[in-house]
Amino acid sequence: MIRRTEYPRPQFIRRNWINLNGRWRFAFDDHDRGRQEAWYRDKTRYNRTIEVPFVFQSALSGIGEREFHDIIWYQRDFEVERNADQRVILHFGAVDYEADVYVNEGHVCHHAGGHTSFEADITDHLLPGGRQTVSVRAWDPGRDESIPRGKQFWEEKSRGIWYTASTGIWQTVWLEVVERQHIRQLYLTPLYDEGKIKAELEMASLCESLALDYDISFRKEIIAAGRVEVFSSKVSFVADLFQEHIFRMNYHGESWAWTPETPNLFDLRLTLRGPNGILDEVSSYFGMRKIETKAGMVYLNNMPYYQKLVLDQGYWKEGLLTAPSDKDYAKDIRLAKEMGFNGCRKHQKTEDPRFLYWADMLGYLVWGECAAPAVFNRNSAERLMTEWKDILRRDYNHPCIVTWVPVNESWGVPDISFDRRQQHFSQALYHYLHTLDPTRPVISNDGWAATETDIVGIHNYAHGRKGERERQQYFEDTLSSRENLIRRHSSPWPVFAEGFSYGGEPILLTEFGGIAYDVSGESGWGYTSVETEQDFLQEYQRIMEAVCRSKALWGYCYTQLTDVEQEINGLLTYDRRPKCDPAGIREINHTYHASVVE
Repeated sequence: MIRRTEYPRPQFIRRNWINLNGRWRFAFDDHDRGRQEAWYRDKTRYNRTIEVPFVFQSALSGIGEREFHDIIWYQRDFEVERNADQRVILHFGAVDYEADVYVNEGHVCHHAGGHTSFEADITDHLLPGGRQTVSVRAWDPGRDESIPRGKQFWEEKSRGIWYTASTGIWQTVWLEVVERQHIRQLYLTPLYDEGKIKAELEMASLCESLALDYDISFRKEIIAAGRVEVFSSKVSFVADLFQEHIFRMNYHGESWAWTPETPNLFDLRLTLRGPNGILDEVSSYFGMRKIETKAGMVYLNNMPYYQKLVLDQGYWKEGLLTAPSDKDYAKDIRLAKEMGFNGCRKHQKTEDPRFLYWADMLGYLVWGECAAPAVFNRNSAERLMTEWKDILRRDYNHPCIVTWVPVNESWGVPDISFDRRQQHFSQALYHYLHTLDPTRPVISNDGWAATETDIVGIHNYAHGRKGERERQQYFEDTLSSRENLIRRHSSPWPVFAEGFSYGGEPILLTEFGGIAYDVSGESGWGYTSVETEQDFLQEYQRIMEAVCRSKALWGYCYTQLTDVEQEINGLLTYDRRPKCDPAGIREINHTYHASVVE
């Protein structure tokens, strides 16, 4: 049974595709002999099978071994039908960390970056008719700390805040058959104040008499349509969504805008036509929303908006980085919303596009983060920049993403507080993300030692335990005003790095809480602990009351949504069972701060 059968790229859908998930031949290559001995030609080298897209360290892979194997190989056969003029594109959702892909006996592509998608045109490597073979060599050196790996530990046994490593294919593999002339890339930018959408497209190839038709629907009614003549590989158009539609005049745009409370989406259909008919058809969607910071606040659709986020590590007990099913993404979001959160900070992981799809559909803010390296050097800097380029290329269109977080707690830039070179790198990331995406705020270094930043994200676990009055008072005092928030050291380092200072940016408490409550009978840790459900709710209320009394904070991110391995500080267990009635958490969260501030 193939577990992950859904279309893997929900904002760029073609109807005809072939899912290559399921059982593949598999082998460890601990002595790095595979390329020299041409394992891509030899099926006898594969002595195991694995269930793709689950990494061999996970139970769902069918292997479940946690030892390091830095080089692994995959192989499977497939069949594909096409006519002589069509191209076959092979897609990989994500392979950790580097991948070399072979089709039959030819090398078709190399990709570096463990969290981002890539593809290859494999047409010229296909054999005439019959069965084809794809082989993948994945390289993920477990002890190389310059690789952006996030929470994946560089030791074999997880401990502390570090979790089991993931190596190899961990998102869907699939094929598409397309015409030579097809749409390669789509960027959608809402022009919220104008009531328009800007579309920018890249074409794979050109021919004479190309035209692009588009139609845009809202609640199944076509509201805009048009045709654009295609004369170059880059095409753009701007569509007026409302024109004479009266619903544009509704207050705050609640009848058409995208928010967590009203996740309205527009459907987009693109049809590329040539002289002999249709060449390509793509379906997509977008949300009309605007996110910005000004006057010390965060604004969503021109209204001040208080963010109630939860830290989400994106790990599953049986699948590690890969959710067992598409429904599991929706379940996480629904449970978080049932508890009164309006979004998450997806922590040290660039999540599967299917999660972002459900966040778009259900109305759930997402802070997009990238897995960090542990050290700073030339390799780590280059690798992180490359990863971010690919992240923005893939995820730019999702309305749910409202903030980019390129650095967390100085991971990968440990001396940023005083080292000018590492500060330059942080500033470079900040400006690079703004260059590629001018529509979203960017946090330079979440937690402390910020450089240039649009939001000041502060981490503070100094709330102590119930009954520790001095620590409780200290916690409340540090949150009470902007001056106290900025003045207190959030770690050994101050909130701003040397040479940088507060400039009136919105301040959010982006990590706190971490109440450990063990309901699974497994030992673990948290920042404070309780023994009963009643104590859990009381402790949550105690901490949340202190946070919400602050007149200076513009939102929070509670640690965390689920238990993960040895961490038992989740609101849910590792297998997603609520530790208390979600309505109890919701009542506390809704006692303070409406999301939209009138």
